[in-house]
Parts: sequence; structure tokens; C-alpha cells
Amino acid sequence: MNGKAEQNKDSFMIKLSTFIVDKRNLIFLIFVGLAIFSLVARNWVVVENDLTAYLPEDSETRQSLDIMDKEFTTFGTADIMVANISFDDAEKLKDTLKNIRGIQSVGFDDTKDHYNNVSALYNITFDYDENDEKCVDSLETVKETLADYDYYVSTGLGNALADNISQEVQFIMVIVAGIILLVLLFTSKTYAEIPVLIITFLAGMIVNMGSNFLMGKISFISNSVTSILQLALSIDYAIIFCNHYKEEHTLLPIRESVIIALSKSIPEITASSMTTIGGLVAMMFMNFKIGADMGVNLIKAILFALLSAFLLMPGLLMVFGSLMDRTGHRNFIPKIDFVGKFDYASRRVVPIIFVVVLIGAMVISQFCPYAYGENGIETPKKNNTQVAREMIDDNFSSKNMVALIVPSGSYENEKSLIKELENMQEVDSCTGLANVEALDGYTLTDKITPRQFAEATDMDYEVGVILYTAYAAEHENYGKIVGGISTYSVPVIDIFMFACDEIHSGYITLDSDKTEKLDEAYNAMKNAKVQLHGKNFDRILVYLNLAEGGDETFAFLDKMKETAQNYYPDGEVHIAGNSTNQYDFKKTFSRDNIVVSVLSIIIVLVVLLFTFRSVGMPILLIMVIQGSIWLNFAIPALTDSPLMFMSYLVVSSIQMGANIDYAIVIASRYTQLRETMPKKEAIIETMNFAFPTIITSGSILAISGILIGQLTSNVAIVGIGQSLGCGTIISMILVMFVLPQILLIGEKIINRTSFSVRHHINRKEKSGKIVIDGKIDGTVNGRIKGTVHGVVDGDIDVKLITGSVQEENSYENDNKE
Repeated sequence: MNGKAEQNKDSFMIKLSTFIVDKRNLIFLIFVGLAIFSLVARNWVVVENDLTAYLPEDSETRQSLDIMDKEFTTFGTADIMVANISFDDAEKLKDTLKNIRGIQSVGFDDTKDHYNNVSALYNITFDYDENDEKCVDSLETVKETLADYDYYVSTGLGNALADNISQEVQFIMVIVAGIILLVLLFTSKTYAEIPVLIITFLAGMIVNMGSNFLMGKISFISNSVTSILQLALSIDYAIIFCNHYKEEHTLLPIRESVIIALSKSIPEITASSMTTIGGLVAMMFMNFKIGADMGVNLIKAILFALLSAFLLMPGLLMVFGSLMDRTGHRNFIPKIDFVGKFDYASRRVVPIIFVVVLIGAMVISQFCPYAYGENGIETPKKNNTQVAREMIDDNFSSKNMVALIVPSGSYENEKSLIKELENMQEVDSCTGLANVEALDGYTLTDKITPRQFAEATDMDYEVGVILYTAYAAEHENYGKIVGGISTYSVPVIDIFMFACDEIHSGYITLDSDKTEKLDEAYNAMKNAKVQLHGKNFDRILVYLNLAEGGDETFAFLDKMKETAQNYYPDGEVHIAGNSTNQYDFKKTFSRDNIVVSVLSIIIVLVVLLFTFRSVGMPILLIMVIQGSIWLNFAIPALTDSPLMFMSYLVVSSIQMGANIDYAIVIASRYTQLRETMPKKEAIIETMNFAFPTIITSGSILAISGILIGQLTSNVAIVGIGQSLGCGTIISMILVMFVLPQILLIGEKIINRTSFSVRHHINRKEKSGKIVIDGKIDGTVNGRIKGTVHGVVDGDIDVKLITGSVQEENSYENDNKE
């Protein structure tokens, strides 16, 4: 870039900054309007609580769930355990529960599956689809009925997950706000700057929350952690701007200080945000669409944070500027000369140790025990649903149920398939149309003759013959009508459903007792049919003797699908269930792990290449942060602590994009100081300069992550919080005690791989009143080097590095234009 272009860029930034500062009242009004709108619009946000909704469309789980939504009715269910109750009282309570309106059935008997350790387990099925609010109403009636009992409810009905997370996050937000306030009190230099920073944070957060409804639907994870991460990730922006203002205000009045500070901050903060955004962009390429959901929401949050810093904060500095002048206090952050001295003294040892540790962490992190479901992961905090589930699992054997979906049309194939599955040691039992008992020992798919039907229903044989004749006519089976109706056999479910339709239509008349008996059988069969038989597919419920996750379970799912495919070679076979969910999560993770890791490195590398104009510098910085990522995920491997797979995908992207800012601060300052200082003094001064930024931003991000990990009960959010907190701490340690040594010994590599173009240096010799606005090196009645914004009355002899040097009259004429 030539000197003229540099001057034009600076001039544009000054004009833009001046416009923003002078239009602050209009900007205040716009932000107030946006905040009011956002507080209302946040109630319009639709939250998706099911992670399977973000699986790829071609995944087994998504295909299975789509088929089940179209083909079957899934009634709402709830497992309710009542503790400290005798068996006799438990039986009486069963009858009470069964009579509650909206309850279809109550599973309870004298086996250990339902009564154990003086506790009763009721498997309740409601009359309504699981998405029907009437299920929740009936469940509330059940809870009221059990008010005097010691009971535990485990169910997926309602919005229990969303309600729990919402309450937990609100509590965390209060604590994080307090932590931020304490950190800012410690790291600030004036008390009045704290409200400026807080208002800037809150404005960006509120407007972002209100804009979420534009996304159509967001995940419960994004809805929960975006605001907290927005505060933690974007806090640097406001602090950088505020620090620039305080630096300028040592010489200039408030308005001019804000303008100059903003003109410097816009390009600097924008460049800083690009690494964070780059890491988040990598998430958007995940096959598991939760990455795109979180990536877009966090990028949007950062953009609103930037707008708040660039547009709102200048006006706030104008308002609070005088108060900031009167509320200054001593700097509470100490100088850390000892860190710089240690880094210099250990420059030949630490890098070697780091390389060894880096290789070890890379290898060990590959053995991180990833989990693909909630089983096996202990959360520090447990919600009511988790407590209930644990109580039930402790007293009763848990069952792992999967739904096997096969083409409809062949009851014989289904019956044979169920028989083969039940003979497998991994299968406890199966439930399908072919083995559900209807009455008198017949299953729903058994074929019976008119006489067998009449005997089973206590119906006159002649009436049965008439019914079968009508059935044959409707199905155009005229040969049976002519001479074989007595031997005509029809599946139980089909003839029963047909008989009830005929009776209700008035074509066949029975006495009330027989009609009631038939209706009772009809209702049971109808409920079974809508759950297990669809237009194109049938559903078989298979109860496994295997854990929900694990290689053994995943291998058996493949075996079960292969077995079913043998009976339906030309049709689609699918499996749905928690085990399938986890299997699909594992499959997507195998790809997404590589995509996120590679893309986040490439995107950040490109940003750093343009920032430092050197190939060596970005590689060294990325090596340090990637090392912190490997170390972070080597810890679960060493402690054998299962980690939710999604935590790695999300946190590795955030850690690469956000934590590398700490490395950039150190590298940039060191590079600048090396122009005028020897290595030792430069690294000591660099660490003193970078420490306030790193301790402020890093501590807030680390504490926010730790709080999320300790105060939420959802395993996915807990994993993200814990990994983010630990990873940020590791990154802070590495950039303070490893990166400086790498910069010291890698200086030659950085210089030799630099591709920056040296610009022509304009030498200026002037006398009189001279306006200097730029970086200079020379003498002004004594030597001066630095960024100067002011008027010199005297002689100058300087080299202009950036900016402009003009006579005062020319400068004033340019500004008038």
C-alpha cells in the first residue's frame, strides 16, 4: 500500500468515526428501539430440544423418524416409580391410575420388572400422541393423584428439558455478570468505564437474542450458551476500544480522543474478530447440523457485539468521559517482569519440552473416550428427570428398545422375522402385530375361519358366515363366496376391524353384551394397529439385552438390519431408537472431526497470513493453540472420563478461533518492539503489555466455561462448558510460558518467511505549524518515534511510516472539503 492509499484509508476512518460520534443521539435512539423490540421478539424464538433433528437427512435415524411420523402414532408414555409402598397398595393404586382420564393403559404386575425393593414401577401409556398437550394434562393429573406418595417421574413429555436448561442458564448468567463485574473492577483504570463496558455488552447480547427468531428455529444448546459465550468471546472488542480511548485522552479532549480511538479500533478489532469467526465458520461445514446452528448463532452474536462496540460505545464514552476522568484509580494489575525474564532464560529448553509434550498430547488425545449419549456421563448437577431415571434404573432393570421398520404386506414374513430375532441372545423380547395376543390365544395376524371367529367372540356361527361373506365381497374374493366360505381364513386384526365397522354402520346387529366385548377388542386392536401398522411399513419393537451405546450394540444393529433385509430383499428396512441415534452420532463425528480440525486451522491460517504477512508466524501461533487443544482432550483420555462427542467439535473450533487472539496480542507487540529493543527487553515489555488483556479476556472465558460445566445438567452443555474452561486455561498458560520462547528462537524463521512488501518511506522536512497524524520516526525538537496526533510549532525532520504530515492550512482545507 502506498503512502497516498494509507492516507486515504486513515482519512476515511477519521470521517467515519466522526460521523458515528456526532450522530450518537440518533444511534442511542436506534439501540433503545432495537432493545425494546428484542425483549419482545425473544419470546418468538422456537427452540428445538431434540438433537436428532440435526442429523443428516440421509442418516438412519432421520429416515426412520420421518417414516414413523408419517406411518404410525406414537402414544405418550411415562415411567412412574412409587417408593415405600406395599404390593397390595400398589395394585390398588394401579386401578386408581387406570381410571384417570386420558390414560390408555397402566403396566404393572408382580414381577421384578414392576415391583422390587418395596417400590412399584408403572408403565403408563396415554390416549394421545406424544406431541399432544393433552398428554401433559393427564400427566399433571397423575402427579396430583400421587401427591401423598414418594414418587419419581421419567418421561419425554412436555418441555421439561427446555425449562430446566432455561432456569439453569438464567442462574449462570447472573453469576457470570458478577464475575465480569469483579474482573473489570480489577483490570480497569477508572470506575466509570465499567458501566460503559457493561452497557455495550448487554446491548449486543439483547439485540442478538431478539434476532434469533429470524433463524426460524434454534437448538436448545445455542439458545442456552450463545449469550454467555458472546459475552466471553467479544469482551476484548470493547476493552481494546476503551484502552485506545484512554491512551488518546492523555493528550486530546474527549471528543477527539473518541474519534481517533474509534478510527484505530475498527480495523484492529475487525481483524481480531476474524480469527474467532473463522473458527466458527469451520463448524458450519459439519455434517451434523448442530454445527451450522451454533456456528451461525455465535457468528451473529459476534457481529452484534462488533456493532455495539463500534456504534453504541463511542456515544457512551462521550457521556461517561468526564466521569471517567474523575473516577480513576491505581492499576491493580501488577507488572510481570519475572514472566518475561523466565521466558527469555528458558528459550532454549521450553520449546524442546513443548514439542515432546505436543506429540504426546496429539497421540493421547486420539484415545479420548467420546460418548454419543447420556449414559455413562456424570453431570455435576442433576435435574428432576435425571434423578427419577437414576432411581428407576437403580431399582428396576432398564430396557433398551429400538423400533425395527419393515415393509408392510406380509404377516408371515413378519412372524418369521420376530421368531428369528427372539432366538438371538441379544434380544429380550419383540412386540409386533405378528405376536401381539388378541384373544383366546390368537395373535393379531393369525388367520381364523368363520367358526373360530364365532367361538372367540361368542357370536352365532351364521352371523360369522355373513360377516366373512361381506368381507370376501369387499375384497373381491368371489371364489370363496361361491363354495368355500367355511374354510376362508382371515387375519384376526383384519376381520375384527371389518366386523366392528359393519356393526357400527348398522349392517350387522348384535346384542349389547357381544357388542361391548367386540368394541373392547376393537379398541385394543386399533391402538395396536396405529402404533405397529402403517400404509407402507410395519413397526416391530425390539427390546435388547445390550447397553444403548458401544461397539457391541452398534454391531448388533447392523446384524439386525441385515437379518430383516433377508425377509424383505426388495424393500426398505430401518431402525430407530436411542442406540441408533448414538450410532449415527458416531458416524457423523468420524467425518466432522476431520472437517472441523482441518478447516478451522486453514481458515485461521489464512487470516493470520494476511495479518502478519509471514508464513512462519501463523504456523508457530497455530502450533501453540493446536497444542492446547490436544492437551485439553488428552485429559479425558488420561482420566478415562467420557466426553460428549459434540463438546470436542464445538470447543475445538471456539478454542482455535478465540484463544489464538491471545497469541496474536503477544506476537504483534513483540514484533513491533523488536524494531527498537533487544530480545530480552522486548519480550519482558511484551508480557507486561499483553498480561492485562489475556488475564481479563481469558479469565472471563475460562470462568464462564467452568460455570456452564458445573451448573447445568444437560450432558452436551456440561461437556462444552468443562472443555471450554479447561482449554482456555491451558491456552493462557501456553501463550504466557511457551509462545514467547518460540517467538524468541523462531525469529529467523519468521523473518525469512515474510512476504511483506517494503513501502517507500516519505521523508518530510518542514518548519512552522505542522499537523502530524500518523506513525513517524525522526526528530521534533528532539527525537520522536510513535503515533502522533497533534500540531507541532517548530521544525521537524522525520520519516513518515504511515499517515500524513501536512502544513496546518492544507490540513484544515482538506477537512473542510
